[in-house]
Amino acid sequence: MPNRVSQTFGIDYPIIQGGLAYLAFAELAAAVSNAGGLGQITATFFKDAESLRAEIRKVKQLTTRPFGINFALGRRPVDHFVDVAIEEEVPAISVTAGNPSNVFQQLEGTDIKKLVLVASVRQAQKAEELGADAVIVVGTEGGGHLGRDDVGTIVLVPKVAAAVSIPVLASGGLVDGRGYAAALALGAEGMEMGTRFIATKECIAHPRYKEAIVNARENETIIIKKSIGIPARGLRSEATEKIAQMEEKGATFEDLWPYINGEANQKFIQDGDAEEGFGWAGQGVGLIDDIPSVEQLFEHILEEAQLARQRLDDNF
Repeated sequence: MPNRVSQTFGIDYPIIQGGLAYLAFAELAAAVSNAGGLGQITATFFKDAESLRAEIRKVKQLTTRPFGINFALGRRPVDHFVDVAIEEEVPAISVTAGNPSNVFQQLEGTDIKKLVLVASVRQAQKAEELGADAVIVVGTEGGGHLGRDDVGTIVLVPKVAAAVSIPVLASGGLVDGRGYAAALALGAEGMEMGTRFIATKECIAHPRYKEAIVNARENETIIIKKSIGIPARGLRSEATEKIAQMEEKGATFEDLWPYINGEANQKFIQDGDAEEGFGWAGQGVGLIDDIPSVEQLFEHILEEAQLARQRLDDNF
């Protein structure tokens, strides 16, 4: 699937693994890269920069293919993590949840390719102005943190594709080859998936989290944290319902923090505690019904994409 995304990032297929909080480690990243996509590890959830360095070197032991480092801004300073990415000569970085300008300044003079996750036309245009090599456009169907405008992928992707000259990747509700074909039809040149990669053999997520994703219907997700300006979509559960009820009653950030912080997230996604913890997931859960290896997943995606292409050819 040669296009600007695959050529820019040196990958076979323009499919990128999202920066999954507390789950995006070497094994998953390497599996995605070995399958022909761009795997990623997430930097800011490591305790320190040297731990990130060790994980980068672990990825290099598991694959010779390009991979990326995701930087989720706003949680803690990232400059020392970016320094490690530069020193280790990682092929690509992605920036989410904030203004990438400081990170991009650190990367000046390097060959590292730059991705930015955006949720609006203006954010995409700003990323292009700052020097992004591509943008990932996430619609409101997606899992985890989203934009504030409640705009779906099917509308947002063509709007962004028409507004920038750099490559666009679609994200949000995309989990298979049909979604990949749809992304191309909308003007994207690839797709990013998060939720779908959680339900794979190589992801370290707890089996209960994976099973919850497989068993969930498309209407069994919920947006929380909207009342405090940082909306995010997760699996509907006892924990997320409680958070939503607290928000309806006017809970403050301080009130919500014990229930929405990283520790609460890890209780479910790593420990399997569905009563005290919660897990992120997009509406694409309604299309996920198995837990394959990453290699098998790529095979399925490519087969489905070809079938979707054939259906288009048959109807035009």
